[in-house]
Amino acid sequence: MTYTKKKVTGGVYLVIDPSIELDVLLKKLSSAIQGGIDVLQIWNNWPNGLDKLRFIKEISDLALPYQIPILINQEWTLLKQTSDLQGVHFDRSPNDLDTIKQKIEREIIIGVTCSGSLKTVAEAHKKQLDYISFCSMFPSSSAGSCEIVMPEMVRKAREMTSLPFFISGGITPENAASLRAQIPFNGVAVISGILNAEDPGTRTKQYKQSLAIKS
Repeated sequence: MTYTKKKVTGGVYLVIDPSIELDVLLKKLSSAIQGGIDVLQIWNNWPNGLDKLRFIKEISDLALPYQIPILINQEWTLLKQTSDLQGVHFDRSPNDLDTIKQKIEREIIIGVTCSGSLKTVAEAHKKQLDYISFCSMFPSSSAGSCEIVMPEMVRKAREMTSLPFFISGGITPENAASLRAQIPFNGVAVISGILNAEDPGTRTKQYKQSLAIKS
């Protein structure tokens, strides 16, 4: 089976942590896939000695039958080494994006984090990226050093572009539903909210319900 590229339009975007013990992670991921996740990103939080390509293959074997796109965080050169990845997520807008695209030599999905600058939104729109992820909407240990993003900024960003928006950082089904009434966004990006859940599949469905998206 091969992956057929499809647009990233929103939904539940799961960021997986490769430092989690593989058998545990695969079980959690399988459950989340059954719950209806729409996009996967592999966070570049690699433990020492991990075979990255083998890890990516394990993830792809689970996600490919569901045509879920798999993106790598930052390390775009891995796209040259395996077809099991369909895109890259950058923590900030790269200056050499055209060169990167030329080196990868295939059509890919490209997204970027916007922490607190509308300049990032303008660059993403100009460069025709596939989506923008706003981090962090709430304090979160998983969000690292992301600045807190004010709702007004997201509203201003929507006036600048029609690119799909994801919100991330401390997102729960409850506060996502609340934010839905305040700001425009197309999906939620989650790490611990799903991976730390007792039942990742049920939790994923709850996120989808908060977005009024059927699984």
